[in-house]
Amino acid sequence: MVHSNVLLKQPELSFLADDASHAQAITEDDRFRRLLPELQWKALPKEVQRRFSRKAQAGASIIYRGQTTHLTMSLFGSLLVQGARLIGAPLPLDKRSNYRAAVVLITDNPVDGGQVWTRIYGRGAGFPQMVNSTKKFSGPTGLEEHVGGGVSMSLKLSVADGALYFSSVHYFLTAFGVRIKIPHYFTPGRMVIGHHDLGGGAFAFTLTLIHPVLGELINQTTIFNDMEEVKP
Repeated sequence: MVHSNVLLKQPELSFLADDASHAQAITEDDRFRRLLPELQWKALPKEVQRRFSRKAQAGASIIYRGQTTHLTMSLFGSLLVQGARLIGAPLPLDKRSNYRAAVVLITDNPVDGGQVWTRIYGRGAGFPQMVNSTKKFSGPTGLEEHVGGGVSMSLKLSVADGALYFSSVHYFLTAFGVRIKIPHYFTPGRMVIGHHDLGGGAFAFTLTLIHPVLGELINQTTIFNDMEEVKP
């Protein structure tokens, strides 16, 4: 869910035009579309469809920039975030990152056909935080998110109120080529990531992590802008 106070404070960021070589390196992609029923895909705004129908060829990346506008975490959420540093800090670390710069780079991996997502978040002090993960179009749900330490989660796509959601179905650990499903009792809870189009080339990225017993652990909203000029 996007907070109303967040939408009133969208960062004013100018669009940057891609150069010709970069434009030629972005091609059509239907991998996300195939994971949704056709009616759900058509219910998405055209700009959301466009963002998830693009593939960066070798040597190119799709880039978005913006600002984190909302980040809260409970006490247990803070403890989880610190513990997750052991596997590469895949969750936002600094509650003082509100209204700090954020950048996302998406690069295709030609080896396994997945996407490498690099997220850079400004912090209240010190160097920005860098979060790396790989989305692979595989597994029982057709989509998996792999972070550090062999920890991954299966994701299910859905559409509600014009927004695209990635929801965790289960977590698993891969060690020595063996895939081990992690019991729900030992997971951080259900993670839901949303992509909400705001118009004018802007969109909100939302992340919520809710534990079945401990409640909401993390709630984050970041407003991004397309790097290239939006064509009508």
